[in-house]
Amino acid sequence: MNVASSVRRRGRRARPTGPIPPSQPPWHLHERRFAPTAVISDDELEAIHQSSLLVLRDIGMDFLHPRATKMLAAAGAEVHGERVRFDPAMVTELVSAAPPKFVLHAPNPAHDLVVGGDSVVFGSVASAPNVVDRKRGRRTGNRTDFRNLVRLAQCLNSVQTHGGYPVEPTDIHPSVRHLEAFRDLLTLSDKVVNAYSLGAQRNRDCLEMVRIVRGVSANELDAQPSIHSVINVSSPLRLDAPMIEGIFEFSSRNQVIIVTPFTLAGAMAPVTVAGAVVQQNAEALAGIAFTQLVRPGAPVMYGGFTSNVDMQSGAPAFGTPEYMQSAMLGGQLARRYKLPYRSSGVCAANAVDAQAGYESVFSLWGAIMGGANLVYHGAGWMEGGLHASFEKMVIDNDLLQSVAAFLSPVVVDVASMALEAIADVGPGGHFFGTQHTQDRYRDAFFKPAVSDWRNYESWEEAGSPTSLDHAERLVAQHLEAYQPPQLDETRIEELNAFADRRVAEGGVATDY
Repeated sequence: MNVASSVRRRGRRARPTGPIPPSQPPWHLHERRFAPTAVISDDELEAIHQSSLLVLRDIGMDFLHPRATKMLAAAGAEVHGERVRFDPAMVTELVSAAPPKFVLHAPNPAHDLVVGGDSVVFGSVASAPNVVDRKRGRRTGNRTDFRNLVRLAQCLNSVQTHGGYPVEPTDIHPSVRHLEAFRDLLTLSDKVVNAYSLGAQRNRDCLEMVRIVRGVSANELDAQPSIHSVINVSSPLRLDAPMIEGIFEFSSRNQVIIVTPFTLAGAMAPVTVAGAVVQQNAEALAGIAFTQLVRPGAPVMYGGFTSNVDMQSGAPAFGTPEYMQSAMLGGQLARRYKLPYRSSGVCAANAVDAQAGYESVFSLWGAIMGGANLVYHGAGWMEGGLHASFEKMVIDNDLLQSVAAFLSPVVVDVASMALEAIADVGPGGHFFGTQHTQDRYRDAFFKPAVSDWRNYESWEEAGSPTSLDHAERLVAQHLEAYQPPQLDETRIEELNAFADRRVAEGGVATDY
């Protein structure tokens, strides 16, 4: 049974009783309650800013789209063929038009997101060509695994938005893949979605599908950002046609663009952190400025994805000290421009092991302390983005929930300072049995589901389970307990009619 026929049967129906899902903290919005960390001085930050403007003025950037170069020339840029050179005043004026904060509307209003300011949003792994689980190993992306990863992301309360396809469903033809994959995303989950900028018609199709599922008019969609798309600069200093068309289609409809240069120091950017970030900043500013030329005030995010490569193999490295410095520098620059900031929670490990753990913690810490408002690839990213892992998703869910607990306010009041309890226990006692502890212990600490907090003897008696053992069990439990979101039957019928019609028409050309 395909998804089109299965979702037609859903409509509004009572959720059946079934397996109890694993316990986890409830879904909620997060807010950073402390100042992000600055890793360079204000003078050094200004030097990077000015150097970036010099790059755009003197070297310029290629825009591989004739409509874009005509618009930029009309706005005052110096254009020679595809090369565009920007006057610094033009860049700063355009960038200043972007909003510092906005709301992203989900198909389920309970999952709407605030982006910008002190907000912190976590997304799941996206764009991996392969998928891995413990039983079946590594395999090429396919629709079955794609759907199960979407279901798992829907179950995990730390995952607040989809970053795209958690794994590429390569068994769907590229001409209609966006239609079938987006139909799955919008029926298996009710969280905010991402659409890839791979051509104008794909963008239009995805916009229409989101409009249908949200049950709003075209004018209402244009007033309510409901989708986000990453625009990757082809570093160094080149923005290609599909990415530019994504800006045209989404920015013109007031949807969210995340301009993210993919700058790897030593490969597509200078080998020094400062040099790589100068180039990242120049590319980001050019893309952000162009979104505001398309539609002043359209929501846009400053994306940072600068890391380094292993200079012996050329492989990307993530979770490195240089990655953390770059992530935090990107946050400082985004705050200078009063723009929401996107970073990532990534690693280069091939297996769910200690390397995967410490690299993920390093990259996530750089994002959080760097002031990121949106953390892409926060759950399930492995192998430098070459595979998505089921077990890593639930392990990362614990990590993200731990960060969320860290972001929660420390309550300081008479009751929490516990002077009476301290007096009751006095010197040399313990607090296990006090009323203060008994009233609070269930909610006092966050308990990660994959952690094993018991003594060695009882752990050994239980078979010496590892975090990977727990993660494998939790994946199965979540998927067994999964329930599809409650969707309006008329909207689903309209969604299926649209997707079926576009598939019958052949979808889109696959020129790029």
